[in-house]
Amino acid sequence: MKVTVNVDCTPQEARSFFGLPDVEPMQRAIMDHAEKRMMREIENYAPEKFIEAWFPLFGANADWMRSMFGAFMQTGTGSSPKK
Repeated sequence: MKVTVNVDCTPQEARSFFGLPDVEPMQRAIMDHAEKRMMREIENYAPEKFIEAWFPLFGANADWMRSMFGAFMQTGTGSSPKK
């Protein structure tokens, strides 16, 4: 014998039926905290800040860096360097 039961309910109704706690307020608080923290830290991940942190002499060596990356990209694509 095979019995199939379909239950149509929302996740919140299912949690309350099984006696599970409502964790939505806690999830909302955690997500709000994470969003505020991300917005505070987003400035540290701006490309300018990243370059300043990793390449402090980038301003002095901008032409050298540009030529190095240009040569690297040309080597990777198989094209000959332009002079």
